[in-house]
Amino acid sequence: MANRQIPTVKARDVGNLPKDEFAFPGPERDRLVEAILDGRKTTTTSLMEEFIHDHEPLPSSGRRTILVNSDNQSVAVLRYASVSVIRLGLVTWQHVLNEGEGYKSLAEWREAHESFWTSENMRQALDDPDFTVDDQTLVVLETFHVEAIVVN
Repeated sequence: MANRQIPTVKARDVGNLPKDEFAFPGPERDRLVEAILDGRKTTTTSLMEEFIHDHEPLPSSGRRTILVNSDNQSVAVLRYASVSVIRLGLVTWQHVLNEGEGYKSLAEWREAHESFWTSENMRQALDDPDFTVDDQTLVVLETFHVEAIVVN
């Protein structure tokens, strides 16, 4: 992040924090982790269905997590500033810009996210081979920042 010195923390000192995984391991996760670490990505969007399926409570503001890369290595501590649930059709351009993934339009963002959410990997993770999304699908919008870089 350009104008802010981010402190470091030893992995053993934050090992009790929950793991935070963006996308599935591989090139997409690596790209997202890089965008988070360099400060371009400060928001994310996930499916409410994921929380329901995994029997996980919704995250809350103030939550701290450990960001992991594709090798399951801890790379940063994230702190969440806000969490909201809205319908997919109401996601704003500002939220998309803050996702920092370089989308040129809301439609391009939507197409990429729908493709991911209806991918074989996601359908398998949700145990629903026919899972689809539409404007009414509930999504979880989260805003966060890198609180610390994890070192070994």
